[in-house]
Amino acid sequence: MTPDQFPAIAAFACVARHASFTRAAAELGVSTSALSQTVRTLEARLGVRLLDRSTRRVGLTEVGQRFLDEARPALDGLTAAMAAVTETRDAPVGLLRINLPRAIADILVMPHLPDFHARYPDVVVELHCDNRFVDLVATGFDAGFRIGESLGKDVVAHPIGGPQRIATFVSPAYARAHGVPDTPADLLRHRCVGVRLDHDRSPMRWEFVQEGRLVEVDTRASMISNDDGLLLAAALSGVGVGCHFESMASPHLASGALVPVLQAYWPTYSPFHVYYPSRMHMPRKLRVFIDYLRERHLLS
Repeated sequence: MTPDQFPAIAAFACVARHASFTRAAAELGVSTSALSQTVRTLEARLGVRLLDRSTRRVGLTEVGQRFLDEARPALDGLTAAMAAVTETRDAPVGLLRINLPRAIADILVMPHLPDFHARYPDVVVELHCDNRFVDLVATGFDAGFRIGESLGKDVVAHPIGGPQRIATFVSPAYARAHGVPDTPADLLRHRCVGVRLDHDRSPMRWEFVQEGRLVEVDTRASMISNDDGLLLAAALSGVGVGCHFESMASPHLASGALVPVLQAYWPTYSPFHVYYPSRMHMPRKLRVFIDYLRERHLLS
């Protein structure tokens, strides 16, 4: 393997990460046909097929996965070296890719993006909303946000914001038509707006505090979604009883658009955390983002 093949290997890794020539080409700023030819040339020089291609998806072959696993440390090293050089620039620059649930984006990130962009106009923030905990290095993200309980061990994590309480609520129209639950067990007699995370086959069971301990409660869903915005909109429109982070529902609770129910049972969880790989050289674009959150007194 010669140094002139490094760009082709990086292009192959990008296709593997996206499982798509089209999306990888868009990231790399080249045409799909040119990228496909680059990977085919690499395969010809190696004498193996690295990717399985079909009209619907692109996947790694067994030897392609092995090659990617062997090549990734070298690619990461080159990325770190380039990031270290970028540190010498006067201003941070580049694409900052962040993986996070939609609720965290709405509560903690979006309100601060205008000022962050005013200060660092050359940093492009990409927010990929996803309910799953992902391997940041394998998926090409710089950082992620999650509830503290879901974090892995091989990451650096900082709590952001305070403890998070989950509120339960209904619209006034729903309350007039169907009444409100008095205890969590009553939810089986009500229509509820259910939550299904991307990695779960079954809807989430709702949690409440009863007699000092956290208990799970079954609900009867009239609608199920993995999108936080849709779940809140459904409760506002009277589809059913909803539950969400209190900080996201609080404007609607304060205005009377939503009516709190079961308040004595609302559970409280640990703060959200921003996390990034512990073995990763922190690029300047991420460092200024972390420092900005700390400056806003969001990080402890």
